[in-house]
Amino acid sequence: MTKLSETQTIILSAGAQRPDNIAMPLPKGLHGAAAKKVVTMMIGRGWLEEVDANLRKGEPLWRETGDGHGTTLVVADAGLLAIGIEPVVVRTMVAVRKRVAEIPAPKLPTPRAGTKQAMLIAMLQAPEGATMEEIMVATGWQAHTARGAMSGALGKKLGLVVTSAKEDDRGRVYRIS
Repeated sequence: MTKLSETQTIILSAGAQRPDNIAMPLPKGLHGAAAKKVVTMMIGRGWLEEVDANLRKGEPLWRETGDGHGTTLVVADAGLLAIGIEPVVVRTMVAVRKRVAEIPAPKLPTPRAGTKQAMLIAMLQAPEGATMEEIMVATGWQAHTARGAMSGALGKKLGLVVTSAKEDDRGRVYRIS
C-alpha cells in the first residue's frame, strides 16, 4: 500500500464513503494555498480527478472555471487502491444503494372510517388509552378478538405499535404510542 500523509488519508477515506466518491468538502483547516498544494499533488498521482460539478445536485465546488461552471474533486480508482479499497467493491455498493433508492416503499393499508377497527384505533390513540373491558363494551368483541385485532390488524398490517401498562386505578391500559 502507498505511503500517505494523514491529510491525504482523510481526504481519500471521506471521499470513498460519499455518493459518487466526491472528495469535497476538504477537511476543516485545509484551505487556501495548502489545500491547492495537497490537491494538485494528489491529482498528479492520479488519486483525485477534477470533474464538472453538478450544481443541480448540490455538489460542492472545488473551483470555478470562469464560464459559469465549476469543478469538484472525485476520488479516482488509484486513490481507492491507495487506501486499500477495491474500486469494484465501491461501484457495487453504489449500484446497490441506487437500486434500493428506486424501490418504492410499501403502502400500508388505511382503515375505513366508521368501522370497529377505526373505533379501536381512536380509543387507543386517546391520551387515557383504553382497558380491555372498555374495548369489549365499545366493539362488542370478546377479549381474544380484541387482543387479536391489536396484534394482527393494528400491529402487523397497519404497523402501529400498541403498548400496555398496568395502572393502579384502572388495571391494564392499552395505547398506541
